[in-house]
Amino acid sequence: MPCGYSIFVYLSVTLFTIMLLLQQLLFILLVAFSVYLFSRKVKEISANIKLGHDEDLTDNKKERWKNVLLLALGQKKMFRYPLVGVIHFVIYAGFVIINIEILEIILDGIFGTHRMFADSLGGFYIFVIDFFEILAIGVLLACVIFLIRRNILKLKRFINHELDGWPRTDANLILITEIILMGLFLTMNSADRALQLQGNPHYAEHGNFIISGFLANAMQHFKPNTLMAIERTCWWLHITGIFAFLNYLPYSKHFHILLAFPNAYYKPLIPKGEMKNMKNVQQEVSYIFKPELAPAGSEAQAQNSTAGAFGAKDIFDLSWKNLLDAYTCTECGRCTAACPANITGKLLSPRKIMMDTRDRMEDVRKNIKENGSFKDDGKKLVHDYITVDELRACTSCNACVEECPVSINPLNIIFELRRSLIMEESNAPAEWNAMFSNIENNFAPWKFSPDERDKWAKEMD
Repeated sequence: MPCGYSIFVYLSVTLFTIMLLLQQLLFILLVAFSVYLFSRKVKEISANIKLGHDEDLTDNKKERWKNVLLLALGQKKMFRYPLVGVIHFVIYAGFVIINIEILEIILDGIFGTHRMFADSLGGFYIFVIDFFEILAIGVLLACVIFLIRRNILKLKRFINHELDGWPRTDANLILITEIILMGLFLTMNSADRALQLQGNPHYAEHGNFIISGFLANAMQHFKPNTLMAIERTCWWLHITGIFAFLNYLPYSKHFHILLAFPNAYYKPLIPKGEMKNMKNVQQEVSYIFKPELAPAGSEAQAQNSTAGAFGAKDIFDLSWKNLLDAYTCTECGRCTAACPANITGKLLSPRKIMMDTRDRMEDVRKNIKENGSFKDDGKKLVHDYITVDELRACTSCNACVEECPVSINPLNIIFELRRSLIMEESNAPAEWNAMFSNIENNFAPWKFSPDERDKWAKEMD
């Protein structure tokens, strides 16, 4: 009997050890696979952004780091609307800070430990977990509020037609996912605490948790095996959900959680509304005033051949910063809500401009994957994705740029596409063409000869 009992104990311990090793191996594979998938998608997005032409935005590093701290980390623009700003900051800060505990979960999963940092941190560990739990409740409530605003109150900027289909589902899915992840986190801690109170040897006493401690009191009557099943299931679902969320981000508008930081750093520092002069156009204007500087013959032909296109027809003609803007767009709609053209019923929606630019990049990437390199698909960003009427409706007021919480500039893309329409296609309203003709011939928007410009003064006493 003693011999048989020893064999039973030995086999039980061996089986438990094998299961533990298999669990560790499975976890390591999960981590490696998740990181691989995420890295591959991020690399693809980076390649899409690099489809744009170069633009140097590395000056004044001090001001750029200031923008990162204020706009990306501090979410300065969100606090123009204090209540919404606070709620959004709770979601943002809560979700980011709570996920610091992923480090402990990952190390526990790899080494087969449980709450690795608890003994070394002592009482501070309880303080950290309590802080995480308070934030988790904050995130839960904030997500519920935002779901109500989107689906019950239906704020105007959340029901525009450009959000029909996947964009609206994406926003709700993210909020629901955050609620589930926070719920799993709190349930995991509650079962863990209940096992501590029962004196389970695998769950050492670490102290009471501020939120889950209350729930643990209601779970103490559960059997140890049931509590362990709940704790382990929530542990696995929580960390698997985190990795799933990580790999979902690059396919979602919520990728701005990461891209807001580089986008704030590379924010153009020129005065708002200032347009960049096109060197080749500026050169032609200088030849009008100083014809003796204009090249002739073969030199003029060579210069014309290297002049390049005017404005942008497709994403390849935009800068990499324009394309980074498109991926950073949160689809919050503040730009569209502030747009005077949109308010008066025009077709223009700055949010749609960014979404269409991103959609074009994704379609181009599919083309490249299928053909090895980009093969002309007969489509362009202007006309096929963004219409002429949308571009013409823009008043260049800069309201969309001013409102964007993450420093996106839809106006710059609109300018470049409109330049192409006018300078490449001569596609402008009759009123604009009359003005252009007057400027070209009379050096002013009005149809008066330059020689007669002061005639009104001569007729005065």
